[in-house]
Amino acid sequence: MTYPGGSEALTALWQKRRAPMGLAAGEALPLEFDLAALAQQLVPAELPPQPRRASSHMRKFRLLAAEHAGRSELELLNALCIAHLRRRSFPAEAPLLFHRIWEEQGETLLTTLSTRWLISSIITFADHGRTEPQRRLGQSLNVLFSVMKLYEYERLHSGFEPDQPFRLNKRAKGPLPMEMPGFSLTHGELDVNLLAPIWAEALEVPVAGPLACQLLERLNADSGTLFRRLAVMRDKLRARKGGDAE
Repeated sequence: MTYPGGSEALTALWQKRRAPMGLAAGEALPLEFDLAALAQQLVPAELPPQPRRASSHMRKFRLLAAEHAGRSELELLNALCIAHLRRRSFPAEAPLLFHRIWEEQGETLLTTLSTRWLISSIITFADHGRTEPQRRLGQSLNVLFSVMKLYEYERLHSGFEPDQPFRLNKRAKGPLPMEMPGFSLTHGELDVNLLAPIWAEALEVPVAGPLACQLLERLNADSGTLFRRLAVMRDKLRARKGGDAE
């Protein structure tokens, strides 16, 4: 078994990692802050010394502040909201503030956030979107990017660089797992059937939609993904078959 204990063991591990972060007095999330002003303020490179008995919220804040040093306070606040919203329970202000950030400052964040934090933001919509279309779009991209991360990490152990396609004449003959039928590199459209509906929906969904579109544009431009490598392999195979036909 890949996961001994099955669903019960997996769920227990998942819940353990979602323990809430406690807040000390005076650490409430700033629901009424001027977000436009925060977008202009930079996170300092150094923070005051950490209190001896810092709350888990404060410890997380300091880790995120170190990561966001030199970036905007708005980006840091977005990351802090996401950190809370990944837990089993969270301050009541967290989802409200997260939505304020993206409804009021989404255009700004699309131009400043790293791809890593854009992905974390869209994934947060999966559980905390205001509407069903937002939650559905967030969940679709959660599955897409999570599976991509697992696959791309495992592939690095092949010794191939992310932008280096496999050779066409080195394919193993074994079957696909889960009794899946084979995939035709020249005629198969599984990649299109996967991405096109997500992109089409993203074009129609307020707030989360532009975020999703930005990520899909970046995915399309990235030369180190499964989708780009398949496209390169497909072009090579079609060129080879075209040459054989001549």
